[in-house]
Amino acid sequence: MGRALLVIDVQREYFDGALPISHPVGHLEKILQVMDTAAAQKIPTAVVRHHQPDPESPIFRLNSEMWQLHPEVESRPREALIDKQLPGSFTQTELDSWLKSVDADTITIAGYMTQMCCDTTARQAFHRGYQVEFLKDATGTLDVENAAGSVTAAQLHEATLVAQQMFISQVLETHTWLERIG
Repeated sequence: MGRALLVIDVQREYFDGALPISHPVGHLEKILQVMDTAAAQKIPTAVVRHHQPDPESPIFRLNSEMWQLHPEVESRPREALIDKQLPGSFTQTELDSWLKSVDADTITIAGYMTQMCCDTTARQAFHRGYQVEFLKDATGTLDVENAAGSVTAAQLHEATLVAQQMFISQVLETHTWLERIG
């Protein structure tokens, strides 16, 4: 058994669209470093891409410019491209069967947003019996304000990571993960 890398929702919406990721600094560079190392180490990589079910959605609209993968992610090797419509990468997708096909028992999570799709996917993976590595500097988020209140990107990121580390995931910095797989 082995590990697989999941690169979740690194799409233009998070750079040039309505939801620019602001924390942590250097998140994209870390994601690309992880992808490059995974390719060199022959760690199977699945890139996950989100779209909203509503064809008129102002964000993540299927086939829109902002729905596209970030060009740097698009240009890198991957073994699977998985499209999803809900926060969890396992829901109504072929992710679980793909992970079984590559004999993965551990998944490494990178991408966006820390508290939404990364968190949900980590929880789903844990519930399915996978070990989960959650890369704290290769995931990211933004400031959030809504009817429930407001939180900075740094606070939201840290709170999600602390919750993940409690029971679901092993939260790691990229350099620690690189040493682990090297």
